Amino acid sequence: METGIKEINEKVKKESLFVQELTAEIGKVIVGQDYIIQRLLIGLLGNGHVLLEGVPGLAKTLIVKTISECIQTKFQRIQFTPDLLPADLIGTLIYNQKSSEFTVKKGPIFSNIILADEINRAPAKVQSALLEAMQERQITIGENTYKLEDPFLVLATQNPIEQEGTYPLPEAQVDRFMLKAKISYPDKEDELKILNRTTVGAMPQVKKVITPADIIKAREVVNQVYIDDKVKSYIVDIVFASRNPENYNLADLKPSIAYGASPRATINLTIASKAYAFLNSRGYVTPDDVKSIAMDVLRHRIILSYEAEAEELTSENVIKQILDTVEVP
Repeated sequence: METGIKEINEKVKKESLFVQELTAEIGKVIVGQDYIIQRLLIGLLGNGHVLLEGVPGLAKTLIVKTISECIQTKFQRIQFTPDLLPADLIGTLIYNQKSSEFTVKKGPIFSNIILADEINRAPAKVQSALLEAMQERQITIGENTYKLEDPFLVLATQNPIEQEGTYPLPEAQVDRFMLKAKISYPDKEDELKILNRTTVGAMPQVKKVITPADIIKAREVVNQVYIDDKVKSYIVDIVFASRNPENYNLADLKPSIAYGASPRATINLTIASKAYAFLNSRGYVTPDDVKSIAMDVLRHRIILSYEAEAEELTSENVIKQILDTVEVP
């Protein structure tokens, strides 16, 4: 077993070399925000969609656009608005009078990286149109179903729900996102760098440093990252503690949780932990990897009760208590 882990470790170190080059390229444009960039790379490597939440003006769109420009792949930005229709997203059938037949006009969703900008500004029917694409990696138009090219990744941005003109995302759609990362204000030093970089003329240009083939190859290595049975049990315990907190010395959380995390959370937490280890050039997952990524995997999957909301308790508070209490292997 030790020999196998050593081999995986060497393979990860070799295949993860592009990460440094990619982050350096992104750093030409983006100041700070290492946490958000890392989460987007975890989504890229783990084949999972990422939801970024933050107030306007924090460079959510710029970060996603910059990452896509560093990859030799097709990119589409879709601005979500209250009057957007599902057909504007996935495409539609158009009647051809000459041939008396319907032809398919594909929408912007037929790309590799989709920036769903301000996703919560569109009504539920448009957000629901994304579900098939996000989960099945396919689109149905009329009677025909079309497979989406690999890699296919939705990187969505949203403003906090309290902002004017926003709609809460349906729970079924939110659960399709591997990670929900919250972007915060830069510190004083980074803000000064942003000021100096953006007020002297043209923004720096990035070059394309990886291809879709590189991403798919890296994903295969991520899948091979070793995870011990004890760490797997730890992941399951964390998820089960969100469903049955009384079984984990967390009985006081029971009234606060309406619904715990789904089995998709268990799968995504495992994959994200492997991708996190890969980004750190390791061929094995540690409990610290799981704890580092758990908040982003679970914060949008634990639904609180009305009592918890009345007490201004957040899902982050619940997850922190779970991570502090569940026994670490």
